Amino acid sequence: MRRLLIGYDIGSSSVKATLLDADTGKVVASEGLPKVEMSINSPQKDWAEQDPMMWWKYIIETTKSVVNAGGIKKGELKAIGISYQMHGLVLVDKNQQVLRHSIIWCDSRAVEIGNKAFKELGEEYCLPHLLNSPGNFTASKLKWVKENEPELYSKIHKIMLPGDFIAMKLTGEILTSETGLSEGIFWDFKTNGVSEKLLSHYGIDKSLLADVVPSFSQQGKVTQEAAEILGIEAGVPITYRAGDQPNNAFSLNVLKAGEIATTAGTSGTVYGVSTEPVYDEKSRVNTFVHVNHSERTPSYGVLLCVNGTGILNSWMKKLMGNGTVDYAEMNELASEVPIGSEGLSFIPFGNGAERIMENKHVGAHMNNLNLLKHDRRHMLRAAQEGIVCSLTYGFNIMKDMGLNLKTVKAGKANMFLSPLFREAFVNMNDVSLELYDTDGAQGAARGAGVGAGIYEDGHQAFDGLERIALIEPDSSLTTAYTDTYHHWENYLGRLR
Repeated sequence: MRRLLIGYDIGSSSVKATLLDADTGKVVASEGLPKVEMSINSPQKDWAEQDPMMWWKYIIETTKSVVNAGGIKKGELKAIGISYQMHGLVLVDKNQQVLRHSIIWCDSRAVEIGNKAFKELGEEYCLPHLLNSPGNFTASKLKWVKENEPELYSKIHKIMLPGDFIAMKLTGEILTSETGLSEGIFWDFKTNGVSEKLLSHYGIDKSLLADVVPSFSQQGKVTQEAAEILGIEAGVPITYRAGDQPNNAFSLNVLKAGEIATTAGTSGTVYGVSTEPVYDEKSRVNTFVHVNHSERTPSYGVLLCVNGTGILNSWMKKLMGNGTVDYAEMNELASEVPIGSEGLSFIPFGNGAERIMENKHVGAHMNNLNLLKHDRRHMLRAAQEGIVCSLTYGFNIMKDMGLNLKTVKAGKANMFLSPLFREAFVNMNDVSLELYDTDGAQGAARGAGVGAGIYEDGHQAFDGLERIALIEPDSSLTTAYTDTYHHWENYLGRLR
């Protein structure tokens, strides 16, 4: 009998389910929905919300798809793992009914609340204890609800992250993880528990937080009701949950200090692992608990995030002939012009407040446009180069923190499908790039196998993981890409 695992990846663009054979490490079936990007509601400028029930709808549809494609027999499905978009706020009442749309990761309404708390609590508390400014994270979003929607706030039974919500729909239990609380800036790294001081400052009752379970553990079982909806057996355990960036690192087997993972989906990230609770004094990059953290063997994830990555490329796609040009054609057009886009620069910060800009609303900008020289090819290349420049800006902050950034791992997906993007990334940052045939849903399935005890350790879970490419810097290109970055950085300095 096969031993099968399901991994879910709840993003802000799509929901993906992957059915994995635990013994071979190979994908049996996979489905991502919707086929176009999920809608993000913006009731006011710089707000971003999604309906949690929309995520559940696509969980149902993707599950049915992989179950049917995989021909699952009774007793074969052993465990479920969940990866999810980080920092979102989901609110439910005592009947587990959603009280409002989720305030998701790229929503900027709580920036000033977090900035004010950083000043009032003081750097001497926030940085050693929280490893971050309270910033625009989940705790600050909850404080915003308390201040601006008091009647609704009074109805809250529990708050959750997006993955906690999906786990609740599957099992009926409301739980979270230590890594989840740290990503919401609820966690005190000195006391190794919930930050009573932050909760007191925000006037938040600790009872609103869910009980904590390890990322790899038994976290409830699929109810009969959920099983009938999904087309699977009741009683299948949830054995893994993690935010998308810790999970992406896990999916690439990035578990040791000095290892680095990167993604370039809607947002762009670099995630480095450290055994020390390091922090950036300006909180431009952020430190959270990694999935394999324990008191005996500490493990922390240092996250650089740029909001405007794939969302800029998607915007360019819509702009170019109202979506009639696909991404492969965009890459071909961009490659027809030289490195540096003949002086055209793109600042991609047009998707809310950017952490690496100290939570400022810099906005997206195109610089040095020459109407007699530049055409859509230059715009497309400048957009991709601008995204890489923004990641390089954050890379340099991480290097200043002492992280060793020499070899970076990524799944061959999203922006890393672009040869031009890969070339710019390795040469601008002078790093080697390893590409793997994996994604967040695969990682969540492997995590479920670890949590269920199917794999003896985290490394055994990656027996089926294949490196499909190694891309090294090219000395004939590095100078041109370095010059492109300096030109971009100089313009950014003028904007600031």
